[in-house]
Amino acid sequence: MGTFIGHVLPGAGFMLIGLWHLFNTIKNYAQSPWDFQTTPWFPAKFRGNLFKYTELLAILAGSFLSICAELFIGPQKHQPLAEDWSIPPEHLNNFEHSSISLFFLIYAAVALYVDVRRVHVPHGFVHVIAALAFSQELLLFHLHSADHMGAEGQYHWLLQLVVLVSLFSTILEVPFPNSFIAAMVRSMSILMQGIWFIHMGFMLWIPAFIPKGCEMHPEHGHVVVRCGDQGANMRAKALANLQFNWYMAALVIFTTILYVKMVRRYGGEKLISYTAVDGDDIEMGNGAVKNSSPAQHRRSLDGSQSSMDTDSMQPLNLER
Repeated sequence: MGTFIGHVLPGAGFMLIGLWHLFNTIKNYAQSPWDFQTTPWFPAKFRGNLFKYTELLAILAGSFLSICAELFIGPQKHQPLAEDWSIPPEHLNNFEHSSISLFFLIYAAVALYVDVRRVHVPHGFVHVIAALAFSQELLLFHLHSADHMGAEGQYHWLLQLVVLVSLFSTILEVPFPNSFIAAMVRSMSILMQGIWFIHMGFMLWIPAFIPKGCEMHPEHGHVVVRCGDQGANMRAKALANLQFNWYMAALVIFTTILYVKMVRRYGGEKLISYTAVDGDDIEMGNGAVKNSSPAQHRRSLDGSQSSMDTDSMQPLNLER
C-alpha cells in the first residue's frame, strides 16, 4: 500500500463497492420504504443467480491479491522475513497492510459461506464481522509503524475519520435494521474511503501534486513527504483539510441527486413526503404538490379515505 498503485487500486475497490452499496441501498428504499432492511452486501441480479456473489468474490480476490502484493510481490526478496525469520522494521507496514486485507477476506468468506450453505445466524452477525474488519483497519492505521507526520500524517488522520464513520454506521445497523440513514451513511463512507485513497496516491506519490514547499524523501526504506519549513507544513495540512471538505461536499451533492433520480425511477406511484417548516406534510405525486395534515396523509396511504380537499365537495340535496 506504500506506493502510488498501492493506494489507487485499493481505492478503486472501495469506490466501486461504495457506489454499488449506495445504488442498491437507495433502490431498495425507493421500492419498499416501509419494508426496508439493511444488508451488509448486495447480490448482483444479472442473468438470474449467475453473478449473485460478484461483490463477495471481488472482495475475496482483491484482499488475497493485496496480501500477496504486500508479503511476496512488493519485497525485493519476494518474502518479508529476515534471515533469522524475524520481521525487519522496513516490512512491518507490509504486515500491517496485509492484516487489514486479511480481515476483509475473512468477512467476505464468512458472508459467502453463510449464504451459500444457508447457515442460520442471528441478525447482525455478518454486520459484526464487517465492523470488525473496519475496526482493524482503523486500529492499524492509527497505530501505524510508519512515521506519518506532517502533511502525510494529516491525510492519514482524515482517512481514519472516514473509517470511523464506516465502523459506527455498520454497528448501528445491528440494533436498527430498518434504518435507511445508517445504511446510506455506511455506503457513503465506503465510497469516501475509496475517493480519499486514490487522492492520497496522487498527492503523496506524484511529485507534480505534492504541495508547494514539500518533497519526497527516502527514510528507513520508505519514501515519505517532508516539508521544508513550518509554514509549508501548515499550508500542506490546510490544503488537505480543504480537499477533504470539497470531496465531502461533492459526495453529498452526488448522493442527493442520485437519491432524487432513483426515487423518481423506482418509487413508482408512491408518494414522496416530507414535513414542512409549518408542520404540514408536503405530498408530491404525479407532478402535483399539495398540503395535507398527517391524518389525511395516513388515510390516503391505506386507501380508507381519499385525501382530496373535502371543502370542495358540494352538499347533496336529497328530496323525500
